[in-house]
Amino acid sequence: MSHIVLVDYGSGNIRSAAKALERAAGDVPGRHQVIVSSDPEAVLAADRIVLPGQGAFVDCLNGLQSVAGLRDALEEAVRRKGKPFLGICVGMQLMATRGLEHEERAGLDWIGGEIVRIEPSDPALKVPHMGWNNLELHRPHPVFAGLDHGAHAYWVHSYHFVPQSEEDLLVSCDYGGRVVGAVGRDNMVGTQFHPEKSQATGLKLIANFLGWSP
Repeated sequence: MSHIVLVDYGSGNIRSAAKALERAAGDVPGRHQVIVSSDPEAVLAADRIVLPGQGAFVDCLNGLQSVAGLRDALEEAVRRKGKPFLGICVGMQLMATRGLEHEERAGLDWIGGEIVRIEPSDPALKVPHMGWNNLELHRPHPVFAGLDHGAHAYWVHSYHFVPQSEEDLLVSCDYGGRVVGAVGRDNMVGTQFHPEKSQATGLKLIANFLGWSP
C-alpha cells in the first residue's frame, strides 16, 4: 500500500485536491491511500507528499510554520529522504528562495528563484490570470509524460515562480509574456496551475506523479 499525504495546513483547496488524487489513484497500478493530515509523523511516514496552497505567499508560509514540526518534517521527508513531492499553486511557490508578494519573505529555498507579480505586456489582460490556458512544455519530465504541447490547464494567480536556472523550468504559458507554469528538480515538482481543476490534463498529471520513481 502506497500512502500519499495531502498536507492540510489551512491554506489549500483540500477537498478537490483529495478527490482528484483518489480518482487518479484508480488509474495507477497498485493500492494507494490518500491521507489528509497536518501531522508531521504522517508526513515522515508518507510515500508521496502533496502540498496545496491558495491565497498569498506570506499567508501560506505562516500557515505552514504555525503547525509545530511540520516544516521540519517536510524538510526531512522531501529534501533528505527524497520522497516524491508535488506542490500545487502556492504550495509550489513555497519551494522558492523568497516571495515578494506584499512583503519580502524567505521561502523553503528548495529550488532557487523568486515569486514575483505577473506583468502582462498587453494592458487588456487582467491580473489575476484566471481561467484556462495552454501548457508550453520546455523539457521532458515523467510527471508530464503523455501530455501534449498545448494541453489546457486551469490557472488562478497573480504571482508566479521565476527560477534562477532555466534547467528547473518545466512548463510555461503565454499571458502577455512568459508565465511559469511548473518547475522541477530531483524528486520535486510544482505546478502553478491547478491539476485538481484541470480535468483530463490534471488527472493524467496526478496519475503520472503517483507512478513516478525519481
